[in-house]
Amino acid sequence: MEAVNSGLDDKLFEYLQRSIKGTPYYEMLDLELQLLSPGCSEFRVQSSLKHSNPMGYIHGGLIMSMADAAMGNAIRSLAITAVTVDMSTSLPSAAKLGDILVARAKVLRAGQKLVFAEAEVKSGEQLLSYCKGTFYKISDINY
Repeated sequence: MEAVNSGLDDKLFEYLQRSIKGTPYYEMLDLELQLLSPGCSEFRVQSSLKHSNPMGYIHGGLIMSMADAAMGNAIRSLAITAVTVDMSTSLPSAAKLGDILVARAKVLRAGQKLVFAEAEVKSGEQLLSYCKGTFYKISDINY
């Protein structure tokens, strides 16, 4: 499925799409970009055995990585490069093998040096994770 551009400059969208597709960590996780809009992003993973923990559920690290990637790319959709400084994550329920996981994130506030974002990861309507993140702005993106 091709990612949807919902209001970004076409050049920025193409730049972000290329850089996301070329990220080895995202490839290892099978992370698929679904949507980018100003200050928002959405990613998807079809969970499989490689994502499972010893108990047979989907590893919380995958869910947290999805939230971090979604928040980071929501920030990048504003043409800002930033790194994660702090992340607070709640995992109220577990995902099962084969579930389709969707991470949605939005920027809450972008200041001079700090950017605040939040993300939810769901399987269908089931909330798997709620996350808040603080990011340090490195630079603007020159695309």
